[in-house]
Amino acid sequence: MKKMFLLAALTLLTAATSINATTTTISGGDKTKKAKAKKAEAEKESYIKAIRLYNLPDGTCTFEEGKIPNKTNMDVKTFFAQTHVDDYEKVAHAAPRMQYVVTLKGKLKFKVSNGDTFIIEPGVVLVAEDTLGKGHSWDLVKGEKWERLYIPLKDGAEDHFIKN
Repeated sequence: MKKMFLLAALTLLTAATSINATTTTISGGDKTKKAKAKKAEAEKESYIKAIRLYNLPDGTCTFEEGKIPNKTNMDVKTFFAQTHVDDYEKVAHAAPRMQYVVTLKGKLKFKVSNGDTFIIEPGVVLVAEDTLGKGHSWDLVKGEKWERLYIPLKDGAEDHFIKN
């Protein structure tokens, strides 16, 4: 009788351990999935959306979408704010220097040499590197004025842009 009781107890203990192990594995799997999702979200939040204007070998201007990593030291000269529009900005123009342009207020449609367009608005950094040729043009499509910061890069500085 004692042997039967011990055998039954051992069987129940084995079954309970097996169920617990299965639950732990499933629960651990959920934890792994949640950890991976959290890591992916953290990586997404570790970047700021950016669009880079650049010159092709023939001197025309094009763009690519990407991102700039957060908490990266940038090798820049200075920065300045601007709200007015200079005359040269009212027509197609090349960037006067390599620079970041951070929109604070306003929504703009940029157009490059082949006619392709993209939108710049707060939350998207423009990396202007199209310093040759006719460059780009833009139109204000939302808001009454374009409030922005220009952050010129030092000569030869890395832009830290990562293409999507």
